This record gives sequence, C-alpha cells and structure tokens, in this order.
Amino acid sequence: MSYNLLKGKRGLIFGALNEKSIGWKIAEKAYEEGASFVLTNTPVSMRLGQINELAEKCNTIVIPADATKVSDLDNLVEKATNHLNGNFDFVLHSIGMSPNVRKGRTYDDLDYNLLSQTLDISAISLHKILQTCRKRDAINEWGSVVALTYVAAQRTLYGYNDMADAKALLESIVRSFGYIYGREKNIRINTVSQSPTVTTAGSGIMGFDNLMDFADRMSPLGNASAEECANYVVVLFSDLTRKVTMQNLYHDGGYSSMGMSFKAMNIYNEGLEYEDVKNDKSHK
Repeated sequence: MSYNLLKGKRGLIFGALNEKSIGWKIAEKAYEEGASFVLTNTPVSMRLGQINELAEKCNTIVIPADATKVSDLDNLVEKATNHLNGNFDFVLHSIGMSPNVRKGRTYDDLDYNLLSQTLDISAISLHKILQTCRKRDAINEWGSVVALTYVAAQRTLYGYNDMADAKALLESIVRSFGYIYGREKNIRINTVSQSPTVTTAGSGIMGFDNLMDFADRMSPLGNASAEECANYVVVLFSDLTRKVTMQNLYHDGGYSSMGMSFKAMNIYNEGLEYEDVKNDKSHK
C-alpha cells in the first residue's frame, strides 16, 4: 500500500547490492512511495550483484562510484543531479565492509591497514559524501540523509569486530555534520540502528545465525525485517520527520532497551540443565 510519502522527491541511494540488501528494499519502497532516484555502488559490487535489475524495476539508472574516492563522488553527484533534473531530497548510506572480518582476523589481532579500510569504507565514506554534496550544494533544504548502523556501536557484541568501531565513527559523523547541515539548510541526518538482518555483508559476521536468534528472543516485538526497515527509512525521508536530526534511531523490536527476556532466559536455563546432566555423567 502506497501513501505517496515521497511523491516528487529525488534521491541518491548507496549500497543496494541484491534482493537481500536493506538498500535494495529501501529503493523499492521509495519508488513505491513516488520517489525518483539514482542508484550507485562500486564497479566490483555491480558485477557481483543485481543492481541493474533493480534500476530497471525502479525506472532509473546506476552510476558506478567508489564512495571512498572524492573524485568518484564528484562525478556521481554531477551526473545524478543532471539525470534527476534537480538536487537530492534524500540520500541513503547503506555501505559497510570489514576486510579484517572477511579474512577472519579477530579484534585482538587486527591488520591495521585493513582497519583503515574498514573505517574508510564503512564510516568516512559518509563524511566524503556529505562534504561533496555540501560543496556542490546538492541537497535541497529540508532534505534527509539516513545511514544504517548497528547497536554494536554502543555495546560489545562477540564477533562484530572492527565494524563496531566503524559504526561508532559513523554515528559521530552524523552528529557533527548534522549540526552543520541543520543550521545551514535545515537538512537532517540520522542513523537507523537495525536488527541483525540476513544480508550478504551481515552473513560474514562470526556467529551471525546465533546472533539473529538471540536478538529475536530478546526483542519484545522480534527482529525487524529488511522490508520493515525500508518502511521506517522512507518515513525519515518524508516531510513527516522534519524535526528529527542527529539521532541514532533504534529499529530493533525493542532489543536495545532489554536486559534479559523470558525467551532468552529459558534457553539459558535449558543450557544450564544440559551442562548439569553432562557433568553428572562425567563424574560417574
């Protein structure tokens, strides 16, 4: 069901890779709500994913760009605004990748060159996007920028590795740039802290399946799906949230406010009972 929340609005969407990606779902929902936008991803990601299929579905184009390269972003913003015949009303940053995670390096044995890449790709890229857009005056007044983050920026979660540092930096950039863009052009910038979601990037996190299960048991409303996240982000793109900025907004079924749930405690108790039985047998 469409509410025409984004009718007449133009946007730029980073990070849609395939049907599993949250960026893909947000693009579909934005199009359903009346928006026109340009899709972008790195040339390598474009070859690995199906972004051209999404572009056809949403009646748009894909402009390849590496969000860590300012020259690519300059070219992207110029071509995208020309294609849309106007500046952006919304921008989505759905970019994240850790070479350390991909190579199985643990947090106490990081490759620091790879850490620099993690921070550049997953967080500093947002600063580069915002700075490029500001210098080119490419975002309209009362525009909205949303970046996807995760609760590991505030809490230590086993296996999330240096991506936690990247998300913490990402959220800091949102606050700092949110003040500048807000005072100048009433442009709002927020992060959405989504439930663990089955995506190509997320599947590389150590113990991801168990993390998904634990979060679902801990959350009163259960994990939020990618489709539900898309609904939430579209509202943040819309004029209904004009005074929401510099916030980290949890979209996680209540997980971030929980200490221990009944469902999680039951699993813990079952585990203890199993250990007790096992220990009893080993003593005989």
